[in-house]
Amino acid sequence: MSSGNLQPIQGMSDLSAPEIRLWQEIEGKARRILSLYGYEEIRTPVLEYTSVFTRSIGDATDIVQKEMYTFEDRGGRQISLRPEGTASVMRYAAGLGPEAEGLRLYYIGPMFRCERPQAGRKRQFHQLGSEMIGQASPAADVETLALQMHLLSSWGLEGCSVEINTRGLPEDRQAVAEGLAAALQPHREALCEDCRRRFDANILRILDCKKDACKKIADGLPPVTDFMSEASRQYLDEVKRLLDLLNIPVRLNPRLVRGLDYYVHTVWEITHGALGAQNAIAGGGRYRMEMDGRTIDGVGFAMGLERVVSALQAALQGQAPVAGERPVWLVSMGQKAFEENMVLAQTLRLRGLSCGFNLTPGSMKSQMRAANRAQAAQAIIRGDREIESGAFLLKNMADGVQQELDMPALLNTLLDSRIDPAHTPAKAETTNPAGSP
Repeated sequence: MSSGNLQPIQGMSDLSAPEIRLWQEIEGKARRILSLYGYEEIRTPVLEYTSVFTRSIGDATDIVQKEMYTFEDRGGRQISLRPEGTASVMRYAAGLGPEAEGLRLYYIGPMFRCERPQAGRKRQFHQLGSEMIGQASPAADVETLALQMHLLSSWGLEGCSVEINTRGLPEDRQAVAEGLAAALQPHREALCEDCRRRFDANILRILDCKKDACKKIADGLPPVTDFMSEASRQYLDEVKRLLDLLNIPVRLNPRLVRGLDYYVHTVWEITHGALGAQNAIAGGGRYRMEMDGRTIDGVGFAMGLERVVSALQAALQGQAPVAGERPVWLVSMGQKAFEENMVLAQTLRLRGLSCGFNLTPGSMKSQMRAANRAQAAQAIIRGDREIESGAFLLKNMADGVQQELDMPALLNTLLDSRIDPAHTPAKAETTNPAGSP
């Protein structure tokens, strides 16, 4: 194998310590908070029939046309790596029939898009998302956005900005498309190549173009609500009223459409200044999908975890990174002590204490070096004398103080040290700790 093959595929990454600890903390807090709102986890396959996405996301979207990893399997079936999470969850919900009504589900996992890697968005990226199945309700939309803001706050991401808009009802789409087409027609030739194609295929996507010339044209267009029914405008007004009731500040952005065809009514996007130009950290909205002849309504959100992590790392700059639990290290002087320490290690681990030891013979010096590499909080040193007397020599790695203890006192000391503020771990190093088994 060449050295080049030891690197991940372009646009994909390995995740390891110490960064993985921040991911674990984010995911752990998310699971706790999602449970407060009544959500249960679902894990869907990363591979689905391609039709799950083309029929729900929309075959005229950039995701379907440009970004999906799609191929034919040995059975001649068209399958794709999931580019987002909602369609898979809706496929599951459609299979439940009427029992899906009222379901609250969340997912955490990898998604795949074959696009040019950019800041916070790789070809394999990770999303946390939620889906609430049920008929359209402004209160459900607002609760979902409130949950999303609760998550961001719990992670320490303050100062997020929220923009909202409406996609209206499905029956508004023709009027919206015709209204935009009439307003855009004088500027059609000034649009970028992609937007000239979108003019006929998916005209709403022109509002979301990032090219400066197209953005300038879009800024001069009437808001999409001008072409919608009174019912759609009233729905948006009720969403804004309830957001104000919950003290969630938002800004109405008439150009916000989101990139997927299944959205109806409320859509939103959350940004954070720490991410620079590519500042979108999360988004969501209400949707309606057709799955195998069944209509599924719901509201949900998705967060790109790479961007969450990047924003947190910027916000925490200069502060201690998330540290893993510092183990106790067992030092064995002789074969008998080694075997006794194997038993001791299992005893400690079964009591919830992290510990490690060298699995191959070595000098005391080499074992203490291993303890330092593992950032051990304490070391337990045992030789023939300690084995014969049933004693344990406990060394504090921070100050070098040693004390000889029996088993009950040892367990009490180790357990107490995990909650005693005096034993709070020092700032973790940013290198990958070595030496732990």
